[in-house]
Amino acid sequence: MGKTTVLIIDDNREYGERLRKELAVYSEFEEILNVTGSRAGREMATRYNVDVIICETVMRDGDGFTLVEDILHNTVNKPVIIMVSAFANEVMIARAAACGASFFLSKPFEASALYQHIKFFARMREKPINLMANEQQENEYDVEIMVSNMIKTIGVPAHIKGYQFLRDAIMWVVEDMELINAVTKELYPGIAKKNKTTSSRVERAIRHAIEVSWQRGDVETLNKLFGHTVKFTKDKPTNSEFIAMIADRIRLQLKHQNRKAS
Repeated sequence: MGKTTVLIIDDNREYGERLRKELAVYSEFEEILNVTGSRAGREMATRYNVDVIICETVMRDGDGFTLVEDILHNTVNKPVIIMVSAFANEVMIARAAACGASFFLSKPFEASALYQHIKFFARMREKPINLMANEQQENEYDVEIMVSNMIKTIGVPAHIKGYQFLRDAIMWVVEDMELINAVTKELYPGIAKKNKTTSSRVERAIRHAIEVSWQRGDVETLNKLFGHTVKFTKDKPTNSEFIAMIADRIRLQLKHQNRKAS
């Protein structure tokens, strides 16, 4: 993969500069630009041949969705767009996708996680040597995006440890539903081995993530997932129930996508 040029467009100059410095430690980037506001972002995006744009959804001088549409319409080199916001919900994620963004990331997030997304999408812009291998990789990444967006939407913040463990657990169960019957014997130990920790810590971290989502999550989304009126003081699902429910929803969405594609 060649060197990548990144443009950060945010309403908070200090936040954008901090993110720029955190990304600058990675050698893959040719240049990382940081501007404040949609007007400056539009000007910079049309002036420079950037590969990836990190764009905030809400700014004082305009909204990020309109900005993204303008940039993609008026630039020859169509950059990859990753939209970011502290206010994530299904509507915003859908709007981001509709205006041409490749991904939606909820604040706060680790620079390392953003780096992995940039790295993937920058690679996908290049012509693949093996089309079948590339298609398989893209499908696998689609599942990761679907799982990430789902658990963020229901209120699991990306900065807590249980987020990563929960995401891994759901993705593994999507691939192999039998794992839900071997949570303590196979699923937790597998995630623990991958993350160099213990099964008990994985279990506790996932439990904490579920509790956080139950406290701060979107009630309507939780009701749709679990099929009844959510009670925040009791009736929280077990780890396995929570994982199985979301994995099943993802599998249904994948089946629907496959039907539409065929």
